[in-house]
Amino acid sequence: MATFKDFRNNVKPNWCPGCGDFSVQAAMQRAAANVGLEPEQLAVVSGIGCSGRISGYINSYGFHGIHGRALPIAQGVKMANRDLTVIASGGDGDGFAIGMGHTIHAIRRNIDITYIVMDNQIYGLTKGQTSPRSAAGFKTKSTPQGSIEQAISPMEMALTAGATFVAQSFSTDLKDLTALIEAGIKHKGFSLINVFSPCVTYNKVNTYDWFKENLTKLSEVEGYDSSSRELAMQTLMKHDGLVTGLIYQNTERKSYQELISGYSETPLAHADLSLDQKFFDKLTAEFV
Repeated sequence: MATFKDFRNNVKPNWCPGCGDFSVQAAMQRAAANVGLEPEQLAVVSGIGCSGRISGYINSYGFHGIHGRALPIAQGVKMANRDLTVIASGGDGDGFAIGMGHTIHAIRRNIDITYIVMDNQIYGLTKGQTSPRSAAGFKTKSTPQGSIEQAISPMEMALTAGATFVAQSFSTDLKDLTALIEAGIKHKGFSLINVFSPCVTYNKVNTYDWFKENLTKLSEVEGYDSSSRELAMQTLMKHDGLVTGLIYQNTERKSYQELISGYSETPLAHADLSLDQKFFDKLTAEFV
């Protein structure tokens, strides 16, 4: 059986020292091992940004996609090979800006993949501009007088779009983050896990200390029930989205694959796609 060390490779991450993404990578590797996966059973698909590099730092199948397109690629991989465990990953700019349309539709489809967003409330790779997760008044190189836009609330958005698994964590809480990724992998449907992953170089507001002072653990909220969508929304609004833990899970709704009529148990990746010459000639004759 594989251990988390088997999901390591010889590629050294070039993230800034102290970046929260190091912990997210470790949690993904630990979770993959804990649920009993082998490296060849996992595919990690990423987008663009500092966090987009993560697909090259894990010993598994990896695909470094283009900006905002991690989810279409990940969904295609899962549809072609249902035997693979597929994790899509990226930053808040990748998932909640240029890729927001894909995020919404992946949520509503409920395809059986896990999407991990490393949320640092800033564009780190391009040297510190405002992102969709930056708060109103946030000053960056692109908003020197402070952002006039309202920050998006991804967890509330996910609930509204019909998500069946919504969770949030903090990169310093490796145990909690690992457990949430494990639960997301096991969930039959689309799992969205937003991770507060501070950018130590460009975001001097949403720091590790800031999150420690402002985050509320749902495990410490008396009477919280993650099966209640209504309670989940109320709790998010009460705490301005600054909660960690399993926010909501619906185990009754079927995944996209379970609803497809005639979806073969044999993955397309393993199917015999060869055509005999007679059938091939018949097909080509239609276009000649």
